[in-house]
Amino acid sequence: MNERWKRMWEGLGMDLEAHDALLEVLRKGYRDIYLAQKNRPEGMGYFDFVMSEVHGLRIKELLDEKEAGRKVIGAFCLFVPEEIVRAADATLVGLCAGADFATEEVEKLLPRNTCSLIKPAFGFKLGKVCPYIESADMVVGENTCDGKKKSYEILNDLVPNMYVMDIPQMKSAEGRALLKAEYLRFKEAVEKLTGTTIDAPRLKKGIEVVNKKRKAIHRLSGLRKADPAPISGLDALLANQVYFYDDPVRFTDSINKICDELEARIDKGEGAMPKGTPRILISGYPMAVPNWKLPWIIETAGAVVVGEESCVGERGTRNLVDESGSTLDELIEAIVDRYFKIDCAIFTPNRDRLDHILEMFEAYQADGVIHYCLQFCQPYLIESMVIEKALETKNIPVLRIETDYTSEDVGQLRTRLEAFFELIK
Repeated sequence: MNERWKRMWEGLGMDLEAHDALLEVLRKGYRDIYLAQKNRPEGMGYFDFVMSEVHGLRIKELLDEKEAGRKVIGAFCLFVPEEIVRAADATLVGLCAGADFATEEVEKLLPRNTCSLIKPAFGFKLGKVCPYIESADMVVGENTCDGKKKSYEILNDLVPNMYVMDIPQMKSAEGRALLKAEYLRFKEAVEKLTGTTIDAPRLKKGIEVVNKKRKAIHRLSGLRKADPAPISGLDALLANQVYFYDDPVRFTDSINKICDELEARIDKGEGAMPKGTPRILISGYPMAVPNWKLPWIIETAGAVVVGEESCVGERGTRNLVDESGSTLDELIEAIVDRYFKIDCAIFTPNRDRLDHILEMFEAYQADGVIHYCLQFCQPYLIESMVIEKALETKNIPVLRIETDYTSEDVGQLRTRLEAFFELIK
């Protein structure tokens, strides 16, 4: 164990033995899944380094920022507007956990059949193994589903500064008004936390930084439309995951550099896999680090993932905030407009999401759609049935996958996926 990082983790009150065990699982998974790939773009070296220091140098950066008076805000959902956080000279980091941990302790607080995203988030906190949540000055939750809404009541007793944001459930004028009111309330909470008044110039600068990050990652997504795909779905997913906790300016620069490399590969006809490999669009639930199981099985079973209709993917990055406003209210309105376009499964009705899946299927030249759900996630599980039926009526091959973070069903999933790819061929 690095003695420098050990002292840092101790200062955060973390369980070093449990944390070391978690890091070993993460590193082994990364070695087996990512570093085992062939013909990777050279630019992925940056993301390999980020993953090697995910609980080291990046945490040191955050602690240095805190020492200099900057606040760190942790969030579980992309409905939390990073533009407002940046406008107050604070840093936003993602907190979702993509692996099971301290399950027995979690089930003393939450029902066993709680969604497989909520339980690990509690496990990381109860096990004191996540330096991101331990270093956060504020943790922001949002009521995107009943499970999260009720679980935050319990999490409130576990974190020192818990803030919960109300999110509308319908795309209506009243729903948009609610979102604006919540963003103004969040702005006030961030101002109180940081001691910084957010004015129009500050907010405009925050919007510009986040827009550049979104443009870069969306540029990467667009390059995956080529055949052969210039980058594997696994590597593209990793970039989308790092999006949520890396320094935004550095991340933007790194993504644009890898995009330059991918454009050169496209010109040469080079791909991560051969031309003609079945092209898969994954739709549904977000995949947080280190949840790489499904795309790993897909890409070792004879196909390539060319897009993600997901919060860790197109849903989270495809729209920009209008930067043309000059007043604070105009800029807030622009932020609300942008986030209100998110087609999360919490909304009813949610026709926009189906339209976007169809749009991505055509744009990315996909051969089939895999609808991915985590166990016990009611919104996405229910919506998956509607989407499956709609795709089948258009003769689009679709396979519905419901799973969790464990490896117990890997063999079964591989068999189903191989049969699906044979059907596509």
